[in-house]
Amino acid sequence: MVDSVFVMPGTVAAPRAGVLSELHHRYETVREALSRIDKAAGEMGLPPISARLIERDGTNDGRGPEVQYLEIFAVSIATHHMLIAEGVKPVAIVGQSIGELWALAAGGHLSVEDAARLAVARSQVLTRQNWDGKMLAVGVDGRRAESLAGLMNHPDLVLACENAPRQSVISGPERLIEQVERVADAFGWPSLPLDVPHPTHTPAMAQAARDLRATAPRVPYGSGRWRVCSPWLGRDIGDDDPVDLVAGALTARVRMLHTIRELHAAGADAFVECGEWPVVTKFVEASIPGVQCVVPLSEGDPVEAVRALLAESADVGRFRSRPSPASTGHGPAVRVSAPAPVRAASASAPPAPAPSAGVATTPASYTAPV
Repeated sequence: MVDSVFVMPGTVAAPRAGVLSELHHRYETVREALSRIDKAAGEMGLPPISARLIERDGTNDGRGPEVQYLEIFAVSIATHHMLIAEGVKPVAIVGQSIGELWALAAGGHLSVEDAARLAVARSQVLTRQNWDGKMLAVGVDGRRAESLAGLMNHPDLVLACENAPRQSVISGPERLIEQVERVADAFGWPSLPLDVPHPTHTPAMAQAARDLRATAPRVPYGSGRWRVCSPWLGRDIGDDDPVDLVAGALTARVRMLHTIRELHAAGADAFVECGEWPVVTKFVEASIPGVQCVVPLSEGDPVEAVRALLAESADVGRFRSRPSPASTGHGPAVRVSAPAPVRAASASAPPAPAPSAGVATTPASYTAPV
């Protein structure tokens, strides 16, 4: 069996209508998870989110960032349940930024309802702070991006995310981000502002982090069923309070590049994206060339893509011994997301939406969720 890591995207574009139609029809666990998110949304005065994700003629009527976060969560947790139902067992689950919260729920560290409530509480404190900030994806390594941010000598302008060898994200005040963009252009470094509802991963979010710790409902949590790795903590999540985890991440740097490489070095053979399009898996491919990446929901038949992964895993086990942690463990992929813009998809899959709400394709063709 191939050792698979499930990866959960952070703030990406609102999912397309009907994206979970097939999964909702096939799996009781998916129906239950969506029902639980709807229940939590209703208790918080928000509209249900499942109908638009199930019905192919649904529309996104701009209901605000809280609904967007819950929809992204629903897609991630539904994909996770589909994978488990089909027999794919993760050796670890990794989330990007707020995707760590989805990973905690998928790993069984807290309930689906509590994850939904915490996502909404996070969004509300960020909205209240109303920080005049921006995030910029830059097509360079973290060392250069950090030096670029340091040129402005402002405490809130920082390297926020190390996504891949040649893609980083800088977060800071909007007026300074505009200057950073001009300097990057002068150096010939590709860059792109990210359209996200809440710029984060900067010391400027300290007040929001304090507010979240003070106001978010404390929720029951435990050790969970699956291993969850935190790219901002740089370690596995153990007996950690989810409120403190989410609050701490608001001001911390996300080191996705390092987490991906460490998991691969420890023996992870495949990375499966629990999202609609190749986002985090683009970072994986850029960080570990040739690694096996699967994005079921970007396929015309997501379930068949997962079953093909299982069949290929069985063939690997039948014809060669299990790779040691030091080996690459590469094999033919069910779907390897080529380093191409997010718009690219398989011929049988529906076209990807234009990049928005945190899904940014830089000239280096990487995707930057935050």
